[in-house]
Amino acid sequence: QVQLVESGGGLVMAGGSLRLSCAASGHTPSNYALAWFRQAPGKEREFVASVSWSGGATVYSDPVKGRFIISRDNAKNTVYLEMNSVKPEDTAVYYCAAKRGATATGWVLKYDYWGQGTQVTVSS
Repeated sequence: QVQLVESGGGLVMAGGSLRLSCAASGHTPSNYALAWFRQAPGKEREFVASVSWSGGATVYSDPVKGRFIISRDNAKNTVYLEMNSVKPEDTAVYYCAAKRGATATGWVLKYDYWGQGTQVTVSS
């Protein structure tokens, strides 16, 4: 089993920045891609960003492209999401996810493990 624990959420003003972290532990696969998803109240969970095992390939959803940056540190089994120029519509619970296999993807069904989520609230 793999455990994912997110941290770094909170309240931020529009236009500001926030950095989320997610630490993986347990029986992690030999190589695995990581991603961030989010879910706002009354909405479905949506893809935000994904990073490959090597960190060399990333995928972003259109709403966050150019504002958010996903990265990982395999020595620490940690993935980060740097959120810049945040908007009120970025308000959501942010979830970290891991999938077996090295390839980054935005397809939610590919992900095998999920964290409990961290709340991000952007005030206008």
